[in-house]
Amino acid sequence: MMAAPGKLASFRLPPLPTVGELIKLYNLRAEKQLSQNFLLDLRLTDKIVRQAGNLRDAHVCEVGPGPGGLTRSILNAGAADLLVVEKDTRFIPGLKLLSEAAPGRVRIVHGDILTYRMDRGFPGIISKTWEEDPPNLHVIGNLPFNVSTPLIIKWLESIANRTGPFAYGRTRLTLTFQKEVVERLTASTASKQRSRLSIMAQYLCTVRNCFTIPGRAFVPKPKVDVGVVHFTPLVRPQIQQPFKLVEKVVRNIFQFRRKHCHKGVEKLFPEACRVELTQEMMQRADVDPTLRPTELTIPHIRALADAYAHLCNHEPNLLGYEFREELRLKHLTGQRNTPMDTPTGIPPGPQQPC
Repeated sequence: MMAAPGKLASFRLPPLPTVGELIKLYNLRAEKQLSQNFLLDLRLTDKIVRQAGNLRDAHVCEVGPGPGGLTRSILNAGAADLLVVEKDTRFIPGLKLLSEAAPGRVRIVHGDILTYRMDRGFPGIISKTWEEDPPNLHVIGNLPFNVSTPLIIKWLESIANRTGPFAYGRTRLTLTFQKEVVERLTASTASKQRSRLSIMAQYLCTVRNCFTIPGRAFVPKPKVDVGVVHFTPLVRPQIQQPFKLVEKVVRNIFQFRRKHCHKGVEKLFPEACRVELTQEMMQRADVDPTLRPTELTIPHIRALADAYAHLCNHEPNLLGYEFREELRLKHLTGQRNTPMDTPTGIPPGPQQPC
């Protein structure tokens, strides 16, 4: 039964073995190949949970709970419905112990968060329209390093498409990343850390760097510090183009991050029309072609994405063109020494829309 409003003490878990004791009890070791690092200090897990906001009576999905330190803090913060998604079977017995200590409040899914259908994980009644305040649903996780970047890219695409956890509205995320990833996610224009990840996160969300956890707080100690980042999806994305189109433009531009931005834009187009279409795209976007990728603001990227979409509308096959695929074909045909920006003599095919 859910605790009555105003009785915060009733949310607290009964006395349990400490996380460290559970690790010893179940002989749990952090697997290096899975990038696992345990956070045992409940003061720090409480601090992470506070960044999510008020969790009283909230629905929460915790990603990769492991031995359950963050899980305890979420339950103590008053979450009424906690869905934990854990891939590693070794952690399931300890999570079941927490579930028994908080009857009716914990659901355990043994599965991979990269494939789990979170849009089916919660009742539809909690949904809010995109224009309303965020739903009373939070995603929280101390992520393994090897999954953090692919997972946030997947969720950014889900935000753009309003799928997965964002089928319920503008669901907020509170997640941990390696410090260098945090710096890229939150980097401002012209900073050295400005990257593809900066643009993709910030055009879709308000991204807040909450605080840094020193590596020594984890077991085993990672070589880097860890940052906590909070994401709130924007009501209106700063770029009104399909996610995959935006990602393609940004990816091409940032592959030559030390060069002028027009170098990356060129690689959006086949050689047969590269010079002409690059010039047209830069002029239509009214972006200085000598700016470095790190100097581009989101309005610059928006103008470039809009200009590229305009060209693709006139030549639909452009969207399917990939410079790296063209490069691969050159290698397959033995043209390894052919300069990138000169005609190669490769017969035009489906990858050559011009």
